[in-house]
Amino acid sequence: MTACSLRSVATAVPPHTAEQQITKEIGRRAFRGRAALFERLSSVFDNAEIARRHLVAPLHWYEQEHGWAERNAVYLEASEQLFEDAARRAIAAANLSPDQIDGVVTVSTTGIATPSLEARVGPRLGLREDIRRVPVFGLGCAGGVSGLALSARLATSDPGTNWLFVTVETCSISIRLDSDDPAAIVATALFGDGAAAAVVSTSGDGVATLRNSAEKLWPDTLGIMGWRVEDPGLGVVFDRAIPPFIEDNLAPAIDGMCRQMDIAREDIDRFCCHPGGAKVIAAIETALDLNQGELNVEREVLRDFGNMSAPTVLFVLDRLLRAGLPETALMTAFGPGFTCAGLLLDAA
Repeated sequence: MTACSLRSVATAVPPHTAEQQITKEIGRRAFRGRAALFERLSSVFDNAEIARRHLVAPLHWYEQEHGWAERNAVYLEASEQLFEDAARRAIAAANLSPDQIDGVVTVSTTGIATPSLEARVGPRLGLREDIRRVPVFGLGCAGGVSGLALSARLATSDPGTNWLFVTVETCSISIRLDSDDPAAIVATALFGDGAAAAVVSTSGDGVATLRNSAEKLWPDTLGIMGWRVEDPGLGVVFDRAIPPFIEDNLAPAIDGMCRQMDIAREDIDRFCCHPGGAKVIAAIETALDLNQGELNVEREVLRDFGNMSAPTVLFVLDRLLRAGLPETALMTAFGPGFTCAGLLLDAA
């Protein structure tokens, strides 16, 4: 990948906020038909290191049963607004107007939009009629890194064009009260909603340079993370083996990606990681021999927003940029597949 400029990063969250202890009590009431299962797993709310989350629906919505159509209607309404909010901020921060955007990559996996989100929002956002559209589904938590890397490759393939990347996830609408799967309780304790956007181009000043990208896909790991498509809605797949899998496999995967990107792991000044959960952050620290506190920003984002899937790593990047990005950083995120995505950045 030819290096290109990251001209801006922006984030957006929905209007409803829930403190973690309140969500625990709501969960206790909502799962009253499965009280024994909930009480057995209720400590996950206390150990998740999450203080609050932003949600697309008012709290009482999550205590009720909902089918596919109703859930997706919430997804569409909320995602369109989040897309617009994040995109407007990213375009303005890049000192561009919407009609200067030549292409848009949209990443979202928590609902179905046909026409896709950028087609729905583009006209009122002011995007041109000849905008090039690349909607991407199925990347899950890895989508923040994979989508930004894809946007950079598209920008460098057509020098001088400006590409908008937007990722929107409404994880909370997948909360399922009918499930006996322990992962349903874990999801209730972890998931938040949000969006992030970025503008990339081969021209213009930027907040960082996107230098290269790589991915690692492990075979025979389809059951580690993802969604089950079921009648009432999506069912989350969270395997308890995720943290130990990361501990055992992340370091050689990162070393392999570094070889592809022609850099040594010791030359990376900062890892910018998707904070999928407290145990995931700890597993990353162990696997990469990081010192205590090196992933403090990841823990702060997890504390303030929970796991929003794909946008979350861009919330981390936004805070790192505001604090002053170290000279060389590697963005990483895990997603369904099971896969790890990496994107190499240099400070502006």
